[in-house]
This record gives sequence, C-alpha cells and structure tokens, in this order.
Amino acid sequence: MHLDGSLRPGTIFDLARQQKRRLPVRDEAALAAFLAGLTTGVSLPEYLKAFDLTLRVLQERRALVRAAFELAEDNHRENVRYLEVRYCPALHTRRGLTMEETVEAVREGLRRARRRYGIESGIIICGIRHKSPRVSLRLAQVAVAYSGRGVVGFDLAGAERDFPAKAHRRAFALVSKNNLNVTVHAGEAFGPASISQALHYGGAHRIGHGTRLGEDRRILDYVNDHRIPLEMCLTSNVQTGAVKRTRSHPFFGYLKRGLRVTLNTDNRLVSGTTMTDELERATRAFRLSPNDVRHLLVNGFKSAFLPVGQKAQLLRASLRDMDAKFQRAGVIPSERGPEVL
Repeated sequence: MHLDGSLRPGTIFDLARQQKRRLPVRDEAALAAFLAGLTTGVSLPEYLKAFDLTLRVLQERRALVRAAFELAEDNHRENVRYLEVRYCPALHTRRGLTMEETVEAVREGLRRARRRYGIESGIIICGIRHKSPRVSLRLAQVAVAYSGRGVVGFDLAGAERDFPAKAHRRAFALVSKNNLNVTVHAGEAFGPASISQALHYGGAHRIGHGTRLGEDRRILDYVNDHRIPLEMCLTSNVQTGAVKRTRSHPFFGYLKRGLRVTLNTDNRLVSGTTMTDELERATRAFRLSPNDVRHLLVNGFKSAFLPVGQKAQLLRASLRDMDAKFQRAGVIPSERGPEVL
C-alpha cells in the first residue's frame, strides 16, 4: 500500500500544525468531502491529486517515521502479519531531505512497529511514470543501495496513459541486474499493452492492478503460466473508473481461472478502506466461500517479496492461525492439502 495515500486523517492535521503548513481543508469532515470529490466517478489522474495534499506534511523525517509506524500499527490491528509499504522518495525532498534520508526514516518507523507489535514489513521504492526516466534511474539506485536493508522491491507507479514503462527501462535494467524484485502498476487505466510493457521491458514479478488483463488472452495466459501475481484493489478501481462497480470487476473471474490474485487496499486514506473492508466487499460482491477467502489470503503470502524460507515459515504459521479461526467459527474450508510456493 502507498504510504502517502494511507495516513490517518488526524495525523495530517497534527503534522500540519506542528510544521505550520497550510492545508486546503480545515478539519476531518472537510478532508472527507475533499477526498470524496476526487474518488467519485473520476479518472486516475484526478484520483492522484489527493496526494498533493498528503505530501505537504510528509517532507520531514519525523513525519515519515510517524506515518510508517502508524501504517504498520493500523495493519497490525487488523491482524496483518506482513506488510509492504511503497512510496517515492523523490516526492519527499522538497524541504531538504535526501532520498536516502527518507528511506532511513521509513525504515525507522517500520522497525519501531516491528519491535512493538512483531509485524514484519518491507519497503518498495516507486518510480513515477510521468517523471523523467533519469529520476527513475536515481530511485533505482537508491532501491539497490538498500536492497537487503529494508527495501524489498522497485515499482513504477502513476498515470499510465502517455507514460509508457519502456521509457524507464534503464531503471528496470539496474534493479534486475542487482536481483531486486519488481512490481509495476499496469492495466488499470490503460489496456493490456501496458501490462505487456511491464512484463517485457520492466521484468515485473508482480502486476499492480492488472484489471484489464482479460482483454488479451495471450498476455493473460503468460501471466498465469508464469504465476505472476496480480495486486488487485477493488475499491480504488471503482473510484478511478477502471470498473463501473465492484460486481463487474474481473477479480473473481481471474481467481477462478487460477491466476494468482491478491487483494489489497491501494490507499487506506484516499480510498477510505482497510484490508478488512476489502475482504468484506469481495466476499459480499462475489459470494466468496471460506475456501475462496483462504485461497486468496494464501496467494498474498505466496506473492510476498520475501526470501523463500522466511515466506514459507510465515505462510505455515498463518495457515495454522487461519484454519484455527475457521474451526472456531464452525467453518472448515474444503481444500486443506499442502500449500505449494
């Protein structure tokens, strides 16, 4: 999930007061109305305007530490065991921080959460499609420098139309050469050609959204055959107009066809959602069975950017916990065989 899209509303105003920063809204009610205007029947570029507000208060080290800690804390309260936080360091340097200092701040916030709550986490460094490819290359260098020290992957995010992934291929080549995981936002606001570029120019190990993957059977088969996970976000896809309504989302069709579908929040604040909300929305819209829910959650653990040993350990522990909860609820998933990574 995006760090700058997932702040607590109260934290935004608290940070603004501390930093003596003016915001275009005065209180939480006005903030909710402002965000609703950017997430109701809009396009992806309109949706992304919400980040102009949150970034105003995320230009200092203490703010980034706090935002990262609180995001991990909020996820811990939902019983999330592993969290990947993505953000673009280049967007947090307006008041003197270096890109490396922003990474240190986010690392510190996540470390504090791990010490207090035990929640595991990783950082994904984002390039931005509409920024210069030189900026993406610099961000890739930062990601490589912190690989194995908190950073688990590199991403390309932002508006797809007119900003192709292939323009950033030098950044992708650098992270690939240094064995860093790659995920690319693709197939949300643009068609399968965007996904194809993410795969074949970006070397993506996961696809962010991938909503329009089904429009090209050959690319869909490639993604399925290579077990490339889809990071699907029901609420935000409706808000950005990628789909008209939750029930028309291809999420469940992809899941039933055997694609490695995962469920995500995208942005807790901007989209006004949580992981619990997303699971409930999916369960109601598609009438998910207990086994569907279990399968979906297992996909998330399988898709984590973690070393295989750590991933297997986390998956086994989470399966025991999931199945115990199902049992206490009097529900037993029908498929309980060995899980394969």
